[in-house]
Amino acid sequence: MQANCPQCGHTITIDDARVPDRPFGVKCPKCSSVVKLPGRSAEPAVAPAHVPEPAPLPARPAAPVGSGATAAMDELFHYMCHEGASDLHISAGSPPMLRHDGDIKIIAGRPVLDGAATEKLLLPIAPERNREEFARRHDTDFAYEIPGLARFRCNFFMDRKGMGGVFRQIPTKIISAEQMGLSKEIMALCDLPKGLVLVTGPTGSGKSTTLCALIDHINKNRTDHIITIEDPLEFVHENKKCLINQRQVGEHTNSFKDALRAALREDPDIVLVGEMRDLETVAIAIETAETGHLVFGTLHTSSAPSTVDRIIDQFPSDRQGQIRVMLAESLKGVISQVLCKKIGGGRVPVLEVLIGTPSVANLIREGKVFQIPSIMQTGKKYGMCLMNESFAELVKKKVVAPQEAYDRAVDKAGLLSTFKKNNIDTSWAPAEAGAPSVNAQA
Repeated sequence: MQANCPQCGHTITIDDARVPDRPFGVKCPKCSSVVKLPGRSAEPAVAPAHVPEPAPLPARPAAPVGSGATAAMDELFHYMCHEGASDLHISAGSPPMLRHDGDIKIIAGRPVLDGAATEKLLLPIAPERNREEFARRHDTDFAYEIPGLARFRCNFFMDRKGMGGVFRQIPTKIISAEQMGLSKEIMALCDLPKGLVLVTGPTGSGKSTTLCALIDHINKNRTDHIITIEDPLEFVHENKKCLINQRQVGEHTNSFKDALRAALREDPDIVLVGEMRDLETVAIAIETAETGHLVFGTLHTSSAPSTVDRIIDQFPSDRQGQIRVMLAESLKGVISQVLCKKIGGGRVPVLEVLIGTPSVANLIREGKVFQIPSIMQTGKKYGMCLMNESFAELVKKKVVAPQEAYDRAVDKAGLLSTFKKNNIDTSWAPAEAGAPSVNAQA
């Protein structure tokens, strides 16, 4: 069969066998016009098979991959990731909400959920074990994954209005230490044969992301055995140069302390403890670091010096002397961090770094933790820095607004003093904030 293109006059030879696939016309190979076939009067109903479908609009969330009972939550998770939110909040008596750049925002167009609707939405994504735990305790934690999208750290709870859930996005792609801009002194902690390294900060400050970057760096550069103990599992590490075993409390072990005690019989080189919640876990972690292992852990403390105090103060007074000696020998680094809003959108971690030099070890051993900030001020050559110095650096680079840094700072008077030394405008600060600092970081 032959047909002439009405636009360019090109003669097109058409394979009769393909006519059923092109019932009304074909595309001219010369000018791309649609050439109607003889005897066909209707317009083409189907685009040519080789023409790709148009890409979805950038502003439109991806379609959910789930089906059945989990489809509604999967859709919310897709929307959450599309919007770049860190957390999704579902509560009875409220519409779904997102935390975006640190602020809680209602998802437009979503109805208020009553208690029954909230349970119907949330319960299908929980494993059976967690449903039973929630029915018994009215609280439960677990991880949920949508392949190709992200993992989510999930918490169910009950309040006066009914059931609720909070979901933290855990990207499937690990952010590297280089992408985070971690200093070479922090990265050197990954090369230690033994010792205790702590990452601290309030909830939602990015501790898990920093720990993940450190473990990933070890996985790429060392040939060791890594055991992680988490509740729940967050970032998933595949074996690169290291063998990695990831254990989840409640599913693979009963508690952090049980898993940590068992880890000593599992030939580890590096152990990550997701949370050092209780005295026994802290004690075993210090002992593990002393017995020739590199231990990473987290605490919810606001500064590096207060981290040392928190560890020691957990123990009875008759044991504190011994713990000071053990901690002085084993503590190799403390990274304290908070997240600040960036100018123009997004968030950035602000770090305080304590490196376990001999002078720091002596202060811990002698019970003079209050003098550690002074050592940190003069220890820049070792990679140490105070939180206020990091705030000032980001403000000078116009990454963070001065008011945002002030709001996040622990030692506000000290921060204003640092601003003034760096010729940063402080005219916006409240008058009482200029009072002498009592060194809140000690």
